[in-house]
Amino acid sequence: MSNENKLITKPIPGLIAQIAIPSSVGFLFNTLYNLVDTYYSGKISTEALAAVSLSFPVFFIIIALGVGISTGATALIGNALGANQKTEARWYATQAVSFSFILSILITIVGLAIAPWLFTLLGASQTYLGLSLSYINVIFYGTVFFMANFILNAILTAGGDTKTYRNWLIVGFFLNVVFDPWFMYGGYGLPALGLAGVAWATVVIQAITAFALWFKVKKSEIFCTECFNMLKPKKFYFLELTKQGFPSSLNMMTVAIGIFVITYFVGKFGHAAVAAYGIATRLDQLALLPSSGFNVATLTLVSQNNGAKLFDRVKKTITLGITYGLMVNTVSIIVIGLFARPLMQLFTSDQVVINTGVHYLYISILLYWAYGLLYITVSALQGLKYPQFAVFIGLYRQIIAPIIIFWLLATVFGWGIYGIWWGIFAINWSAALISFGYLRNRLKKI
Repeated sequence: MSNENKLITKPIPGLIAQIAIPSSVGFLFNTLYNLVDTYYSGKISTEALAAVSLSFPVFFIIIALGVGISTGATALIGNALGANQKTEARWYATQAVSFSFILSILITIVGLAIAPWLFTLLGASQTYLGLSLSYINVIFYGTVFFMANFILNAILTAGGDTKTYRNWLIVGFFLNVVFDPWFMYGGYGLPALGLAGVAWATVVIQAITAFALWFKVKKSEIFCTECFNMLKPKKFYFLELTKQGFPSSLNMMTVAIGIFVITYFVGKFGHAAVAAYGIATRLDQLALLPSSGFNVATLTLVSQNNGAKLFDRVKKTITLGITYGLMVNTVSIIVIGLFARPLMQLFTSDQVVINTGVHYLYISILLYWAYGLLYITVSALQGLKYPQFAVFIGLYRQIIAPIIIFWLLATVFGWGIYGIWWGIFAINWSAALISFGYLRNRLKKI
């Protein structure tokens, strides 16, 4: 490896831009990818669109576990690199690959078994249930590729490389534009697969991306030829990955459960409301993407500089990350506020779905500053090796508070679906402020 670690020596503003911009571009195309899925699902029917929205919280279980272990691996590898413990960094990288493979097998088995029960719990039946299962079962078959991409990207990100994954997310988007209609409608020797075709297109693209990232990781300085001998599971590293990554996974899992909770309450107002929420949240994701790269930059730079015990650089990274994030999210608030209705109309002609989604977005944009503050804070705490707090704030933000507040506002006070929208507002702003207060307390002690 190179003797100079630029992530602990170069000026922080430049490093944030170097890491955040490629990452944000990658996230942008990943969200555009999801919007393509939403668009083509809507071409089948409103019921198919609702089925994809209903599948998202189940799909998010895979994302939650993948992101959790990925951020844990990035923090561990980054701290090792910052402390100039190069061999230790390689051990964490290789063991993370093994860990993700075993975890993906377990997710597939359990997911296929419980999906019918989860969808039934959320109110799906008959054709609606069948469409939902036809989509999510295929996703579970491809879990190994999703998990591989999370971990391989974590290895690259720990070394400051966010460009490779960005490039393949862009490639994946353009492949999806071609694969979605091809797999849905058939042709060139492929039968028409309907909504399941959207899922198969995703799995194939994830597989292509996984092989591309694997070849890149093998050539990186963090990995090595002899590292293949390190792939055999080791108890110590599995426990460390679990200790550092599982709290983040639990935090993300609370998000998944939170989506279940929201979908449960929204579902009481019909599948059109579920479809509207599904489209609108995709637009939220798109709006928050420009600032999402700052989360990755914060995690990478905080972990490396914390490992090197350069605490002034740690604090400066956090301050700049929050500042830049709030500035960028201000632009997103303006854009979504002005174009909420035209954006909803891109995905459906159902006026009930459009009106419901627009009303949600007008409230949701008031949360963009809160989301930016919250996500930077959680990334900073992960880099400082304080991942446990994210679990507690996640339980509050995604499960405990929503169950109580949604019930009170939507049912007891009779606000209907607006009670859910304003409940989301109150919960996330309070969570952001609590998290920021906790981070400030931690920073005073280093």
